[in-house]
Amino acid sequence: MFDIGDKASRTRTVTEEDIVNFAEVSGDHNSVHLDEEYAKNSIFGKRIAHGMLGASFISCVLANDLPGDGTIYLSQSLRFLKPISIGDEVISTVEVLSIEGKKVKLSTTCSVEGDNVIEGEAIVLFSEGK
Repeated sequence: MFDIGDKASRTRTVTEEDIVNFAEVSGDHNSVHLDEEYAKNSIFGKRIAHGMLGASFISCVLANDLPGDGTIYLSQSLRFLKPISIGDEVISTVEVLSIEGKKVKLSTTCSVEGDNVIEGEAIVLFSEGK
């Protein structure tokens, strides 16, 4: 079981392969993610990871750690504050804000070098036995 204030985190370093695979799975072939020459002339000056790739790291924490196996997403708000780049070590953290029956509201963040790059809130259902 878990309580309000409980936290869980996971760390992942973003690779070239992650970005290419995410583009294939999602169908998002935006040049800012895949084309170095194009990305050099973008507002970022280099290739960046898909925002939803970073957000998917939050899902990993929810499904595996808090609340854990059997968790079902009901909603997720996201604010993309800074880009994630190849080689960035992303720390994804969830914190329990409230529990109402089987519904749990959580703060969700992804950070790189101590700066939040994604912030939001999730509402999930957790399964029996969790």
